[in-house]
Amino acid sequence: MPASDFPLTLTIDYPEEPNRLTTFFRMFVAIPIWIIATQLGSLLWLPVVIMIVFRRKYPRWWFDWNLALTRFSTRVGAYSLLIAHEYPSTDEEQYVHLDFEYPDVENDLNRWLPLVKWFLVIPHIIVLIILWIVALPLAIALWFAILFTGQVPRGLFNYMVGVLRYGNRMWVYGFLLTTDRYPPFSLSE
Repeated sequence: MPASDFPLTLTIDYPEEPNRLTTFFRMFVAIPIWIIATQLGSLLWLPVVIMIVFRRKYPRWWFDWNLALTRFSTRVGAYSLLIAHEYPSTDEEQYVHLDFEYPDVENDLNRWLPLVKWFLVIPHIIVLIILWIVALPLAIALWFAILFTGQVPRGLFNYMVGVLRYGNRMWVYGFLLTTDRYPPFSLSE
């Protein structure tokens, strides 16, 4: 299955003129938004499993909450990885364009699969850990590149966007439970 067939899309606007001053202090400036993101990101996985298994429902308001929280978390991630330079908004789309489909539970989702999806994503979690181990030193290199050249190298930008995309695909399959399509092992769109 090509990656583009997966029911999640993520694009991030390339920053033409990153702010060197906010880049220099990014780790300190991002602390308040990290606190907000971690407080909002409380685990809502188990109730969704129960609703799908026993009621065959995924309430629209719950989906909307999960979509908004995923968009916000992705904005925080993009800002923290230095591929976005506008402070993350809690409610505006800004530079992150992320979307995934609302599930038709009765027709598109297997009733019992949510009980094992957390197990099925273990290979993706291992790959994602490796991708993040590579991303962290690259973020430091990106920090220096922005400070010295005033530009975000396109290759580093594409890799960081790919890591965020990969993580979000794993997240919507294994924990938000909005699709039964297994995520591709791909960083591309």
